[in-house]
Amino acid sequence: MEKIKLFEDKKIRSEWNEMEQQWFFSIQDVVQVLTNSVDVKQYIKRMLSRDASLKSNWGTICTLVEMTAVDGKTRKVQASNTKGLFRIIQSIPSSKAEPFKLWLAKVGAERLEEIENPEIATQRTRELFKLKGYPDDWIEKRMRSIAIREELTEEWKNRGIKEKIEFAILTAEISKATFGVIPSDHKKIKGLKSQNLRDHMTDLELIFSMLGEASTTEIVKKKNPLGFTENKKAAKQGGKIAGDARKALELQSGENIVTSENFLPSKSKTQKIKPFKKK
Repeated sequence: MEKIKLFEDKKIRSEWNEMEQQWFFSIQDVVQVLTNSVDVKQYIKRMLSRDASLKSNWGTICTLVEMTAVDGKTRKVQASNTKGLFRIIQSIPSSKAEPFKLWLAKVGAERLEEIENPEIATQRTRELFKLKGYPDDWIEKRMRSIAIREELTEEWKNRGIKEKIEFAILTAEISKATFGVIPSDHKKIKGLKSQNLRDHMTDLELIFSMLGEASTTEIVKKKNPLGFTENKKAAKQGGKIAGDARKALELQSGENIVTSENFLPSKSKTQKIKPFKKK
C-alpha cells in the first residue's frame, strides 16, 4: 500500500486502516499543501484559536497514527480521516480547498475499487512507475518484488508476527544476510531519507532482495516457525541463501552489488552515482 499520496505533486503521508476501512492523512501535510505555511504547527494553533468549534472537537477529529517522518524514522503524527479533513478545510481560506475535497473523494473511491478488484491497484502502481520514468523491464521486476514481499508478510502474519517493529526487524535480518547492511544503512549509502529504498534499487539489488525474501518464504512454509524468535532464525537463513549468491557474483564480476547508484529517475533521466565501495 502506498504510504504517500500526491496532490498537485505535493506529498501527503497516508495510512490505510484495515479495521475501519478508511484512509488517515497527516494533518500537517494537508495544511502545508493548502496554505504553503512556513510554520505549519503555528498555523494549526492559530487556526484552532480562530475556530472554537473546531478546537472543541479536535480530540475527535485528530488521532495519532504512526507514519514515516522526514528523517525516515517512524513516529506518531496527528492524522485525520476524510470526514475530519473536510471539517479542517472549512477553517482554511484556500483556493485549493475545493480541488482538494475532490481529490480526497477520488482517493477514497479508488481504494474501494482496489479492494473489489486488486488488479486495479496493480495497474495503477505500474502507471505511477511509468510516469516517474522507469523502464518497463525495471517495473516488471519491481512489481514481482511487491508480490514476493506480500506473500512473505502473509506467511509471517499466519505465524504470529503482528507488530510493525517485528516486521521491520525480520526484514532487516534478511537484508543484513543478503546485502551485508540493514535497510537504514542501505538507504544512507544511496543518500535517501524518507524515500522507498526499493524504488531506488538497481536491477541486481532488486533481484537479490527478491531472492532473500522468496527463500525466506519457502523456509517458513516448510519449517512452519511460530512466533518472532523462530521466524527471525528463518529470516537469517533465507537471507543467507541470497547473500551467498551475491558474494559469488561479486567474486566473479569484481564489482559490489550494493551501490550508491540511485535508480529513481531525476525528472526524465535516471540519476547515476559512482558505485559504493565497501571497506
